[in-house]
Amino acid sequence: MAMTVHLDIVSAESEIFSGRVERLIATGDLGELGVEPGHAPLLTSLNPGPIKVTMPGGEEEFFYVSGGMLEIQPHQVTVLADTAVRAEDVDEAKAIEAEKHAREALADQTSEIEYSKAAAELAAAVAQLRTLRSIKKKAGK
Repeated sequence: MAMTVHLDIVSAESEIFSGRVERLIATGDLGELGVEPGHAPLLTSLNPGPIKVTMPGGEEEFFYVSGGMLEIQPHQVTVLADTAVRAEDVDEAKAIEAEKHAREALADQTSEIEYSKAAAELAAAVAQLRTLRSIKKKAGK
């Protein structure tokens, strides 16, 4: 039996996932981070994007987070995110439209505040699409 660690993925709205996992991969400020049982304690921020979770037995699940925090303790890993959803629940058409809208807003920016907001919206939309592409790649589509 493979070693596992307990993982909780929680958004501002609800608990998205709670259970034992063999590994998770997330993207932090300094790049991709892999977490397996026995990982050193750590607290780091997360960038918008996918979280890949390897379940006991090797099955993979993907989640999208809009950013947040990752806390690693000896027997517990917690992802705290403003928004977190199972990747299959991300609406691809809506994400593509959000990306298009954000790119248009960046091109037509009239103030620094509007530019910052458009850049954040673009980053979130691109991260959602990256998450969906990860699932499609895994499925061989």
